[in-house]
Amino acid sequence: MRRQAPMPWADLPRGEVTGIDWSATGAISGADPYLAWAEADRFAGYRLGEGAAAKPQWLPIAIELHQDYGVQDLLLASDVKWLQVSKAYLQVHGLRFCTARAAKGFFKALRKRPALSAIIRRFELGLPVEEHTGPLKNPATPHSTPDTERPALDGKVLGIIDGGLALANAAFLRTDGLPRIRYFWRQDEFDGPHGPGMGRSLRARLDPVRSGPTPSVMGYGHELTAKAIRDAMDRFTINGAVDEDDLYDYLQFWDLKHPVSHGTHVASLASGPWLATARMSSAGHTPDMTPADDAASQAPLIAVQLDWSNVVDTSGGAMNVSILDALIYILNRTAPSAQVVVNISWGTLAGPHDGTSVLEAAIEQLIALRGPEHLQVFVPAGNGYQDRTHANKTLAPGESVELTWHVQPDDRTQSFLELWLGDPDLPEKALQDVRIEVTLPGGRALEALTTGNAGCWPSSQSPQLALVFPHRTALGRYGSCALLALCPTASHNPADRLAPAGTWRVKISNDGVHPVVLDAYIERDDVALGTHTGARQSYFDGKCYDTSGNIESFVDEPDNPTAIRRSGTFNSIGTGQATVSVGGVRFASSAFDPAARYSPRLPDPDATRLPQRYRVAKVPDALAVSDESTALWGVLGAGSRSGSAVRLFGTSCASPQLARARFDRLE
Repeated sequence: MRRQAPMPWADLPRGEVTGIDWSATGAISGADPYLAWAEADRFAGYRLGEGAAAKPQWLPIAIELHQDYGVQDLLLASDVKWLQVSKAYLQVHGLRFCTARAAKGFFKALRKRPALSAIIRRFELGLPVEEHTGPLKNPATPHSTPDTERPALDGKVLGIIDGGLALANAAFLRTDGLPRIRYFWRQDEFDGPHGPGMGRSLRARLDPVRSGPTPSVMGYGHELTAKAIRDAMDRFTINGAVDEDDLYDYLQFWDLKHPVSHGTHVASLASGPWLATARMSSAGHTPDMTPADDAASQAPLIAVQLDWSNVVDTSGGAMNVSILDALIYILNRTAPSAQVVVNISWGTLAGPHDGTSVLEAAIEQLIALRGPEHLQVFVPAGNGYQDRTHANKTLAPGESVELTWHVQPDDRTQSFLELWLGDPDLPEKALQDVRIEVTLPGGRALEALTTGNAGCWPSSQSPQLALVFPHRTALGRYGSCALLALCPTASHNPADRLAPAGTWRVKISNDGVHPVVLDAYIERDDVALGTHTGARQSYFDGKCYDTSGNIESFVDEPDNPTAIRRSGTFNSIGTGQATVSVGGVRFASSAFDPAARYSPRLPDPDATRLPQRYRVAKVPDALAVSDESTALWGVLGAGSRSGSAVRLFGTSCASPQLARARFDRLE
C-alpha cells in the first residue's frame, strides 16, 4: 500500500493576551511552551472542571531575574498598570524570584524596553482560572514599605502547604482549646467546586466577613488568625462542643463536607497529638496514632490552603505560582530568626528533574537567603513509579527511538508530553539535528519538526494538538524541552475541540554527530482526592516492559532494552539540592522489597544502566513509612472531623513524618 505523505503543521496563532506572534522566528526560544499552547488553545484548558474557558486579562506568572537584580529593580523597570507583584516579595532582601500578574502591556514592554528584558531571565505561566485573571489588591510599588499588619512569629514554627485543611480539628488545638494555627491563608477567592455557586456560569466570590480579609502582603485570597478561628468556633459551640459542620459552612470551607481531606491528614502526620509509623520501632503491634507529646504536637502552625485550581488540575499548572506565594507568605509571617520547617505534600511528574525549574530554583534561593538553620522544606518523592510516565534513551548519532503513547478515551482533561533533550555538557547547536515526528492514532503522520519550530494541527483556528520545540526553554536551564499538548478526548460540551484517543507514536531521531540524552515525561493527569474532573492518566507502552505483576516485575531491570523506565520518575518539585525529598516504605514487609510500590527507591535498581548524571534526580533523600504492609496500604491520620481517623497512602504521607522528626530535633 502506498504510504500517505505527512500532513503539514499549521502555524501557531498570534496570542490574544500577550500579542506575541508565536509563529515568528525566535518567538518560542526561551519561552514557556505552555504559554504558547494556552494561547493557541485560547485558554480552553484553563478552567475548573468543565466550566467556561478562562478569558484572562491578567496572567499569573513566576519570574526569575538575572544575577545581581532584585524585585525592587523589576518594579523600577515596569509599571503597576501592567505588572503587579505582591508586597511580600520585597521583604526578602536579595531575592531574584517572584510571582506577578501580567497584563498585555508587560509582554509588549518585554519586546520594546531593553531595560526590562535585561532584568528578566525567564518566566513561566501559572494557571489563569477565575481568581487569577484580575489585578492584585494594593500591589507593591518601588516606594512600598515593609508590611507590619501582623506580628511575626519567632522560635520554632511548622508550615503546612496543602489543600483541604480542617483548621478547627482538635488535632490542631492546644490543650486549652486555642488554635495552634496562628495564621491561615486561603488562596481561593471563589467558592470552589463544592460550593453553592457551582452550576452557575460564574461562581460566587467568598465573603471576607466569613472567610477573612485579604492579606495586604499578598493582594489576594483570605486570611484567618488564631483569634478569628477561635471566635468562629465559639459562635458554633453548643454545650461545650463545636458543631464543625455549621462552622465550616460559615467559613465557606465546603470541601470539608468530605470525611477525608488531604491537607488535614498530612497536617496531622506533621503535627498531630500522636506519632505515625515512621517514629516507632517494630514491636509486633500496629503503631499507628500512638499518643505523643513531642515538640511538633505543640508547635505553632502557619497553614496555606492552595486554591482549588491546584487541586482540580493535577498537572500542576498553577503550582509554580501558588506554592511560591505560599512559601513567601509563611516567611512574611515569621521573623528572620525563626526556625521554620515547611512540608509541601504536592507535586507533578513532568519537568526538568534537575532542580532548575523556576519554582525549585526559587525554593533553593529562599533557603540560601534565610539559611538552612532557619528554613527547611520537605516534599514527597512522588507516587508515579509504576505509572509508565517516563522514558529514557541516549541517542547515538544516527539513532532514533519511537515512543508509544496511549491516550485514553473519555479523558475530559488535556494531556501533555515533555521531551527533554540534552544535558549541561551538550552544546546547544547539537540539538539542531534532532527531529521529532508525531503519528496520530490511525496511522496518519505529521511532518517532522526540528528545534526552533512549532505548529498546531489541524488548523490555527481549531487546534486539537500542538508541538512546541524551542532551542531553549523557560522550564529549565539546560538543553531543550519539546512540548506535545493534546486537547481532551471527551467532553460533555459539544463545542469543545477533542483530540483522538488511542495510540500516538512519537519518534525522536538524532541526525547529528553528538550523543543526545532523551528523558520523556508524561504529565500527571489523575483525579485528586475529593474531585471529579474526568481525568485519565495516559501512559507509555512497550513490548519489553514487564506488566506481569510477578514478584520481580515492579522494579527496573538494567538489562531490559525498553526505554520506559521507572527510574527517573520523580516529583517535579523534589529534585533541588536544598529540599528534602522523601520516599515511602512499608512498616511490615519482606526483606526482598521494603519499598512502597508507587515510590521511587533508595538505592536505584537501574543505577548500572543509567549514569549518575546531574541531569535527572532518581532517588529520594530519605525514606519514611507510607504503607502498613503489602496488603494494607497507607497510614492512619486525622479525618476532616475531630476524633475521626482515615487511612491514606502515598509519599505525601511519608514527607510530613520526616518534617516532624526534623522539627523535633531543632535546637
